[in-house]
Amino acid sequence: MTSPAREKPAHAAAIPFDNSYARLPAHFHASADPTPVSEPWLITFNRPLADELGLDADALEREGAAIFSGNTVPEGAQPLGMAYAGHQFGQFVPLLGDGRAILLGEVIDRNGKRRDIQLKGAGKTPYSRRGDGRAALGPVLREYIVSEAMFALGIPATRALAAVVTGDPVYREHVLPGGVITRVAASHIRVGTFQFLAARGDTEGLKTLADYVIDRHYPEIKDGERPYLELLKAVVERQASLIARWLCVGFIHGVMNTDNCAVSGETIDFGPCAFLDAYDPAKVFSSIDRGGRYAYGSQPAIGQWNMARLAETLLPLICPEPSEAVNLANDAIAGYGPQFQNHWLAGMKAKIGLYAEEDGDLDLVQGLLTAMHRNEADFTLTFRRLCDAAENDANDGPLRELFADPTDIDAWLLAWRERTGRETLSDAQTAAAMRTVNPAFIPRNHRIEQAIRAAEDDGDFSLFEALLEVLAKPYEDQPAFAPLAEPPLPDERVLRTFCGT
Repeated sequence: MTSPAREKPAHAAAIPFDNSYARLPAHFHASADPTPVSEPWLITFNRPLADELGLDADALEREGAAIFSGNTVPEGAQPLGMAYAGHQFGQFVPLLGDGRAILLGEVIDRNGKRRDIQLKGAGKTPYSRRGDGRAALGPVLREYIVSEAMFALGIPATRALAAVVTGDPVYREHVLPGGVITRVAASHIRVGTFQFLAARGDTEGLKTLADYVIDRHYPEIKDGERPYLELLKAVVERQASLIARWLCVGFIHGVMNTDNCAVSGETIDFGPCAFLDAYDPAKVFSSIDRGGRYAYGSQPAIGQWNMARLAETLLPLICPEPSEAVNLANDAIAGYGPQFQNHWLAGMKAKIGLYAEEDGDLDLVQGLLTAMHRNEADFTLTFRRLCDAAENDANDGPLRELFADPTDIDAWLLAWRERTGRETLSDAQTAAAMRTVNPAFIPRNHRIEQAIRAAEDDGDFSLFEALLEVLAKPYEDQPAFAPLAEPPLPDERVLRTFCGT
């Protein structure tokens, strides 16, 4: 089928691009024009994000179908695919790259931060290999919902600016409607970007990339004695913090390959991601994670493993003497564990209303998680109903009902009340504080699937729109949306999630 002609509107929406990555050496990327589609239709447009980026939201919404499908390339854009490598489920692949993502360019937002604007699903790039460069509508909707939910939860993540139906089919196991998501990131530079250059012995390129990342993401370390060691330490700290935050809301990334690990510290690439229903540290949803490498409880260790792979690429920059470089890098990687534990424990203590430091707090947190696992208690609802229990002893009933054996939580509740009694906040203050970190609403897997099915099968985006509305305020009760807070019925459970390739 012949591709439609690219549109050239008389008054195209102006986007003030300033494309620094395109100015890096040519082998870092490859030109990749979007492939036009037949009948683009704008599903949704994120006006608040457009305003934050300093864009003309009215013009973009008016021309959104053409721009966000790739049919119109705005003036000043320099479309490209980024080159990178990566460890995929532990196996190194020296060349991956953006196979179905096209970086249009960068803008400086209203806060002075540089942000990437990227089309995902807009056609082939030089890195597509045998792929078609397209995305099915389902993964587009999933990424839009989950990335915006993560932002509202306060977790660093790429953002969604727009979603488009292309009017063209994509061919997977079944014929599916096609879609394009426009996502915004602090950058799309990954651990795998460094691995791409290291695998080629390109030390000069590594230095250029490292200097660029420092300037863009970590300018405070630029003038240090060992800036590349400090870069490693900074990325390690952000990853430790990020993954701790994932665990505190029950998030499972699903594919923590090094090419899906952003050096900016943002959550990136929402493929077979999911949120826990019943708490289970061994839980896996991803259909391609057959060995459980990226299970919920394995994510902290994999985060450190990914950081070790980054460290390997930086060794020639850290120190010219190899053994000293290894020792310095090992010390930086060793810092990941304590940093993660500190972030995670602080987050979990806040979830149960503890703020002072006392011996035994870790045991109290672990005691609750153990009881939850033993009784298949819903992760999100347990912590949300614990907020009510903190406010009044008489509110224990709804919490206890979440446990297969309600008496199994009673001893823990007694110990918890004794511990919270030594805090300085009143019961009402404690409950209010807990509600700011324990969401009432998360992107429930079964609701996402229902929204995808309705959109793909019937062209009905009402549930998708409702999820965006409720998930924008996850810490509020929102009684009108109460059913969206409930866990799935047995026949609604989602057991497997899928990547968008």
